[in-house]
Amino acid sequence: MLSLLYQEGPSTKGIFRRSGSAKTFKELKEKLDSGSEVDLACESIFVTASLFKDFLRNIPGSILSSQLCDKWISVLDQGNNEEKIKSIQRLLEQLPRANVVLLRYIFGVLHGIEMRSEENQMNAFNLAICIAPSLLWPPVSSTPDIESEFIKKISSLVQFMIENCCRIFGDEITSLFGEI
Repeated sequence: MLSLLYQEGPSTKGIFRRSGSAKTFKELKEKLDSGSEVDLACESIFVTASLFKDFLRNIPGSILSSQLCDKWISVLDQGNNEEKIKSIQRLLEQLPRANVVLLRYIFGVLHGIEMRSEENQMNAFNLAICIAPSLLWPPVSSTPDIESEFIKKISSLVQFMIENCCRIFGDEITSLFGEI
């Protein structure tokens, strides 16, 4: 999924914002959940993006770890950008290695899409709004007002991470997928 999103996302207007066919999404999700072979290259990239966001939402405790939720939310309250980046890197060190590897690929894809935002209309802000709720959620349910405020904060954090992903994850993030 990430490879397809890396290839097609940068040239797709509204990637992650638009959803694909609900029927196709449901059918493909059932096939994937049952372990059946699926060729996503034959499907709409919007369905693939929806499937990927659904995959992220189904990671127990979220990929950024709901246990670290308060720490993630407070990152942007740190001093300058350098201190924010160091805080993010310290939090990444507290995550399981598999989460960090997946996050590097995710932000590699998001960076590639953001680099062509004039074409696809998905700048870091728009991408963050679409993807942030799939990356982190609070450990307990809350009121709609608190949830809305939380989504704003996590979206700002994800926007910052997209804009600074090379400094957070290293410059090699731009070549994780090699030459496709």
